[in-house]
Formats: sequence, structure tokens, C-alpha cells
Amino acid sequence: MSESILFTGGTIWRGKGLPEASDLLIRDGVVVAFDAEARAQGAARVIDLAGRFLMPSFGEGHAHPIFGGLEWAGPQITGVDSVAGIVEAVRDYAAQHPDQEWILGASYNGSLVEEGLFQASWLDEAVPDRPVVLRAWDYHTLWCNSKALELAGITAQTPEPELGQIPRDADGAPLGVLREWGAVDLMQRVNPGYDFEQRVAALAAASAHLASLGIGWVQDAWVQPEDVEVYLAAAERGLLKNRFNLALLADPREFPGSLPRLLDSRRRVEQAGHELLTAHSVKFFVDGVVENQTGALLEPYCSTLHDHGLYIWQAEPLARAVGAVDAAGFQAHLHAIGDGAVRRALDAIEAAARANGPSTHRPVIAHVQLADGVDLQRFAKLGVIPVMQPLWAQLDDLMTVLTVPRLGAERAARQYQLHTLQSSGAPLAFGSDWPCSEANPLAGIAVAVGRMTAQGYPEGGWVPEQRLDAETALAAYTAGVAHQAFAERLAAPWGVLEPGASADLVVLERDPRQVPVSELADVQVVATYLAGNPSFSRWEA
Repeated sequence: MSESILFTGGTIWRGKGLPEASDLLIRDGVVVAFDAEARAQGAARVIDLAGRFLMPSFGEGHAHPIFGGLEWAGPQITGVDSVAGIVEAVRDYAAQHPDQEWILGASYNGSLVEEGLFQASWLDEAVPDRPVVLRAWDYHTLWCNSKALELAGITAQTPEPELGQIPRDADGAPLGVLREWGAVDLMQRVNPGYDFEQRVAALAAASAHLASLGIGWVQDAWVQPEDVEVYLAAAERGLLKNRFNLALLADPREFPGSLPRLLDSRRRVEQAGHELLTAHSVKFFVDGVVENQTGALLEPYCSTLHDHGLYIWQAEPLARAVGAVDAAGFQAHLHAIGDGAVRRALDAIEAAARANGPSTHRPVIAHVQLADGVDLQRFAKLGVIPVMQPLWAQLDDLMTVLTVPRLGAERAARQYQLHTLQSSGAPLAFGSDWPCSEANPLAGIAVAVGRMTAQGYPEGGWVPEQRLDAETALAAYTAGVAHQAFAERLAAPWGVLEPGASADLVVLERDPRQVPVSELADVQVVATYLAGNPSFSRWEA
């Protein structure tokens, strides 16, 4: 049970447009008063902020926590900066786990090899006799060794799958990379994956990690039926340190036949009645990713490997499906990377509104990496929430090695138009897409504000007119995500600090509005509170 706590002696940022405070009183997990009124009422406990910065906890508008937690269960290849280093990590892990039948890991850097075309033979050098399957950091791609391809029956005679790609050598033999669902599923049918208890442990570890970053609410943006069971078990065991909403996956190969299953999953979560768990969203993958040339574009890619990319959903089925889930009371959450996919997603949402009337379910389009200028103006008009990943708006290796060559300079400069969307009146929200990229909100805010790499490149920022000021970026990671989450419908809402709000708080070592952009990502989280209870703490107070 939460006690009454007076936070004093620091800067209290209540939210964009609200007055700052130096004192905050919370009682029974709820914000009660500020400043003189807070001091006058007294509290059972006083925490001296000692000049630190207190604000609403961050929200995470789009992430994959179970995937993130499982990265710690296999070879540690995240962040390894060479193919040789990845192969060595796989070799060492296999040697340490001689009885493990399948070596599974994530997530390798696809920009280390031209076109992202990793070869099975490179992994064969490390593990020739057991199957090895590694996910790329985009989570749309697998890199497999020859034994894994053999067990999956993927050969030169394997036809190109629906909704997927198998890159091949000149003789038609698979190189070792599988792209998008149709190809990935060929491997996943024989890959045993992780058992139930490993997945529950991964979710618990992920939840603790997210709390350590100041995050109080999380949108899991890719939930399979078996994942629902993992969440229910974790909630029942008291392992969740954040609020979670589940976006249940709608597969175009199964919909609308899968709609009853989605409804049943939501019903089971609601019947469990856990205060930290909801399932009010449905996830649609409209396209793939630019790095694989599977992101769907209005104009062709600059290379000839593919044409306009890959649509996972065709236009009419998508419009009907979005309309169906909206009518069933779900929030549609659509992955759209390319400008073609963004247009198709907006068209589907608009068609659903014509069929059902204006939606009250706040449809989401995640990523919005590239969008036509006409379509950018449709977000505000249709009430669509762009949930964007600000960390991606930088000229890092992913951008310069894989993305820019595929899009060309003119289109590349139109990516991640954060300022344009926010200025249009669209209800901008932020997320990380962890573990596709790091989960730290402050790292994302640093890029949103500076549009520079960690090394300060380019000076003045990449496409600097799309930079945001620090308060706007903070608001997108707090109140913006709270709007996405319907937080105002709770008895004690979160996202801003006002009397009656839930005491979902984060204490930072420094004021992020006053920190140089180059240091923002390193600002330390001191403590995180969920409804007044510490979910993470570095201090004794």
C-alpha cells in the first residue's frame, strides 16, 4: 500500500504547459497537491530531491518486451560490430551449451554486410552440426546456418513464399537470410523456440529493464496467442513492474476467421482483472522495412532488387479488417514504414470511419518513416496517432549504409517528419520499438531534439527543420503516449501531474531541458514510481 510522500527540494515538471513546482504530495498512489499546499498538509515520509528533476513517468508507445527479454537468453550479439564477432559469440555460446539442440539469438546488425545478405556458411564455421537461427535487429529477418535450412527444408527448389523472400545465390540456393513472415514462418515451423517458463522469465526481465528507464506504461505491439498466456502468468505471479497493453496480431492469411480468437484473448485478459494488464488493440503489419526493401513505397526503390516493396495487407482486405476490429471496440495499431504503406493505412482508417462512423478508439499508425506531404496532413483530420521512433531520425550506419542508398537523397531527407506532424495538430506519441533499437526514452529524446548521432554528426542536425524542442519531445513520451493509452479514462489518470492523477513518476539526476543534447542519453534515472510505489530505485531515501 502506498503511503503519503512529500517530494521536495527539486524541479517538478508537471507536463507541457503546466506550471512547475518544487514540492509534490502524493497519498495512496495519487497526486494530492503542490508547493505550499503540499507542505501544509504534511506527509508520513519526505524525500529530498536534492536538486533533481521529477516528472511524469515515460510511456512506451511501441515495443516488443518478450523479444527484448529473450535477447538475454541466447548468444550476446546485440551491438557486436563485426561478422567475425557475431560468429565468435555464437561459437562460444554453443560450446557453453553443448546439450542445447537449437542455438537461438538476437539481434544482429544487418548493416554490417552489403545489402544485409549474410551467408549460412559463416555460421557453419561456428556451429556446423546444430541449427543456428539469429534474428536481425529489424525482427523482420532471420540469419540461419545450413543445418537450420536443411531442417526447414529450404533448398534451391523451395518456391518463393507468399509474403516473404528467400535471397539466393546465382544457382538459386538460399544464402542463409529469410525475410518477412512468409519466409520466416518456414523456419519457425520447425524451430522449437523458447519454452513457457523461459518466456515468462524474459517478460519479467524486460519489465524490470523498462522500469529502470523510467517507463510506466508499455504497448506490446506484436502479441501472438501464446504471448497472452505469458502475460497472464506474469501478472498472476506479480512480475509486472509496468502497465501493459497488448496489441493482438491480425494475420492477413487468417483474418477474418481469427477475429473470434482476438475477441477471446481480450475477454480472458479482462476477466483476469489485473490492474496492470489490458488488451484493447489489434496489430496490423501493412508492410516490411526499408532496409530489406520490403517497406512499401509510392515510387520504386533506387535499386532493381525489388520494385515498390512488399504490402503485407492488400488494400480492400485491410480496410475491411480495420473496420471490423474498430466495430468490435479495438484500437487499430498499424505498422507502416513506407509512404505507400502509410497511405494504405490512412485509407483503411478512413474507410472504417465511413463504415462505422467516427472512431472513438484512437487508431495508431506506428513508425511513419516516410510519408507523402498530402498524407501527413491526414493524421490530424482523421484523429490518427502517429507513434514514432525518434531514435531512428539520425544518420547512423543503418541510415547511411542501408536506407539512404535504397531511397535516394531526396526521399531520405523526408523521413521522420516529427515537427511537421506535431505542428499539424496530429497527436504525436513516441516509442522505441525495443529491441529493434534501445528502449531508453532519453536517447530518443536526444535525437528528436538534435537530429544528430551520439558523435554529434551532422553538426546542426540532419534535416534540422524537423527537430523538436525538449518539452515537446518529453510530452510525446508522456502525455502523448497517455492519450494513446486512454489514460484519462482511469479513475487516476497518468501522463501529466495534476491533483487526482496517478503518481506514475520518474526522478532524473538532471533536468533534461537544461542538458546539452550530447549528454541527454546519459541522464540517469534515479527512481521510478507506479501509483506511488517504487518499481525501480537507485537511492536510499
